[in-house]
This record gives sequence, C-alpha cells and structure tokens, in this order.
Amino acid sequence: MSVNLLPLFPLDVVLFPGMPLPLHIFEPRYQQMIRHCREQRQEFGVILARREGIARVGCTAEIVKTIKQYPDGRCDILTIGQSRFRLLEVFEDLPYLQGRVDFLPDEDASLADSAASARLRELFQQAHNLIHGQPASLPETTSGHSFSFTVAQELSLKLDTKQELLELTSEAERQQHLTEYLDSWLPQLQRVTRVKKRARGNGRGR
Repeated sequence: MSVNLLPLFPLDVVLFPGMPLPLHIFEPRYQQMIRHCREQRQEFGVILARREGIARVGCTAEIVKTIKQYPDGRCDILTIGQSRFRLLEVFEDLPYLQGRVDFLPDEDASLADSAASARLRELFQQAHNLIHGQPASLPETTSGHSFSFTVAQELSLKLDTKQELLELTSEAERQQHLTEYLDSWLPQLQRVTRVKKRARGNGRGR
C-alpha cells in the first residue's frame, strides 16, 4: 500500500467515495488548507470528528468547483469523495492537521451477490418512501463506486453506521450490513409514519 501525507479536515460528516460534498470554508486555517490544495492540485482527507477524537478511516475529497469566493477569504466549494484511507499518524506542525495515511483497497463491486443487491434495493426503496414520501431515483455515482455507499448517502443513517460502512472493504459485506440494518430499522420507520398520519388526521397521536 502506498503511504502519503494528507491535509485533514475533521467534520461531523462521513464522506463516501463517489459522493458529492459541498463545503463552506470559513476558518482561516482551512482557508489556508484549501489554498494549498488548489495550488498543489491535491486532495484533502475528510474524517469524522468524534468526541473522543477523530476516526481512523476517512475519504479523500477532490475540489471539483469553486462556487463562490468571498473578499475575506471564505469560499463555497464543491468536492467529491475519491479514495478511502487509514490514518497512521497525525502531525500538528501546521495550523491544520496532516496525516500519514495508507489507501485502502476495495473488493470489486461486481462480486456482490445479485440476489442480495436486489433485496437491499427493495429495502432501500421502502425506507426512502417512508422518509420522503416517494420512490427513490438513485443518482449516478462515479464509475467503480459501490451501490452500498449510494444507499447510505441517500438515507438518514446515523454517523456511526456510516462510519462502519466506510471501514468495510468488501461490497458484499457492506450490502449485508445495510440489509440487516434496514431490516431492523424499517419497523421503527413504519411506526413513526403511522403516528404522524394519525396526528395529521385528528390532531392527536398516541
């Protein structure tokens, strides 16, 4: 595995490969980091910030567009997730964190079982219908990125669940993990939806 030094951006977010992430950059240290990444044409690492410290696995973000540049140095940018990495060592000699990382390989997504994928798609559509009131129209993802990441991006999953998925290197394992999660989550969603409908109908809900 190749080892690299990567600028780090700890956020209350789990970024998946192939998924878009718009960002508003306002802190001076991250303005500096973004300037560096633009000048060097370098990606930076988005990593989940937890109360006990940053996660050990993250995803690189490529800056694909500057949406707005403000006179005071702030900017709005659009990034897209690229490569998953494992954090080996953290350096604090710059205003922003840097990490020595290695990049994680991923099993070929085509090896996932088609029946398991169909079951996950069915559960996903049910969950999406309950949350949004309409069937999902799955967005296009960058070629080679997994269906499981797309599903996790579209649903309101807990950050810890998203982080668990990010750390799995097998698409089959990710789909199995998501299927089990949705199997247990759907009954809760259905109960919440029924209560909301009753509340809308008569102003009361049990």
